[in-house]
Amino acid sequence: MREVALHAQRTPPRRPVPPPVKGGPGALLKGLIRTARPKQWVKNILVIAAPAAAGRLFSVHALAQLALVFALFTACAAAVYLINDARDAEADRAHPVKRRRPVAAGQVPVPVAYAVGGALAVLGPAAAARLTSPAVAALLMAYVGMQLAYCVSLKHVLVVDLAVVTTGFLMRAMVGGLALGIPLSRWFLITTGFGALFMVSAKRYSEAVQMAGKAGATRALLTEYTTGYLRFVWQLAAGVAVLGYCLWALEEGGDPHTGVLPWRQLSMVAFTLAILRYAVFADRGTAGEPEDVVLHDRALAVIGLVWLAMYGLAVANW
Repeated sequence: MREVALHAQRTPPRRPVPPPVKGGPGALLKGLIRTARPKQWVKNILVIAAPAAAGRLFSVHALAQLALVFALFTACAAAVYLINDARDAEADRAHPVKRRRPVAAGQVPVPVAYAVGGALAVLGPAAAARLTSPAVAALLMAYVGMQLAYCVSLKHVLVVDLAVVTTGFLMRAMVGGLALGIPLSRWFLITTGFGALFMVSAKRYSEAVQMAGKAGATRALLTEYTTGYLRFVWQLAAGVAVLGYCLWALEEGGDPHTGVLPWRQLSMVAFTLAILRYAVFADRGTAGEPEDVVLHDRALAVIGLVWLAMYGLAVANW
């Protein structure tokens, strides 16, 4: 009996066995689409940010270029998701929720995920170089490289992980301006960058609050952050984003008497209210899914529409 017990102690823990491939070509295609995270594609709408801010959004050429850039950025983001899930397939199989991901569940074989992800990572920037501009292609290459480095190692580095995710949002906001040759205001970059950091750090803070006292964090790095630090980051980012927007609106507003009302300056009120409203959810620790907060909170949606209307009137000089 003692020998049997010693043998059992020496036996290494069994790794999760890769499941057999499920379904045919149709199931494989559905699995690839699911792995590309269609729900996350809404983030890529940020490509219209710079053209909208410059009043260059409503022309056939601009809309065609922005649609193309949106598709290319979506392809690059999908490449990162596919490669990430292929790399983490074994670990995901041991996770109670992530094991349902198509790659971990066997719906998409790991080699196929690597192959499709690698192809998209190459074809996205290559198509951008041919169909848009070298600047857009360079930004997409930098995005793919940065995100792959994040998947491999940077997501385990304190603070750097926040910077990388924030930079991804900033790149989305920049790429539309680069595609149309629009100069990017320094205040636009500051507002967008710190606005993104606000949402990213609020998401991390909410995740940290919800997992407090629980074993098995979905993000190992969360155990190294304190909720006090993450709260400091999102509060700092919110303040800088509001300040940057106010300076941008005052600097770019031009003559306030050319329209019926100084709409651009008035939009500062709506922008500040939107930040304050979102901060309510961040403070409660319920901002873990930013898209759900934005889409499901009626008050925030109304404030956003008011801000959009004000800014649209300012751009139209009405």
